[in-house]
Amino acid sequence: MTQLKRVVQIGLFAMACGLAVSAQARSDASFLKQAAQNGNAEVEASKLAATKAQNPEVKAFAEAMVAEHSKVASELQSLAASKNVKLPDGPSVMQKTELKMINASDDAKFDERYARNFGVKAHESTIKLFQEAAQNAKDADVKAWAQKTLPSLQHHLEMAQALPPAKK
Repeated sequence: MTQLKRVVQIGLFAMACGLAVSAQARSDASFLKQAAQNGNAEVEASKLAATKAQNPEVKAFAEAMVAEHSKVASELQSLAASKNVKLPDGPSVMQKTELKMINASDDAKFDERYARNFGVKAHESTIKLFQEAAQNAKDADVKAWAQKTLPSLQHHLEMAQALPPAKK
């Protein structure tokens, strides 16, 4: 028996035994992982902004985001653990690049880049992610958590849009 044929047989056996993970379960797990990466990026960017921002409103927003996204991250960690999903412990590679870009900017532009990229754009993207999960997650706990978290994310977006640098 060829090795490929043996692998196929093992895969079919696993599926027949119900060991294969459904596409929806993978989708729910993907949501949890992406939510963790987005939250990690937001916390890292906000910690940076809490020390580097010059506008007091931007600093206050950043401090609030660290506190609120850290709380959400704790809830997410508990939910993921209950679903046997291992979450990433940092931002994605793309998000890390974005963090480097805002950190490298001169002081005059930092507030604007943080407010635009991690205040407005990041929250818009995360809201879309959570709306999708709130409507389509197959796991009731995942769906309920997405629905419960969505209003605070929408409030964060409103706060970010009201920041002086983001209004430009």
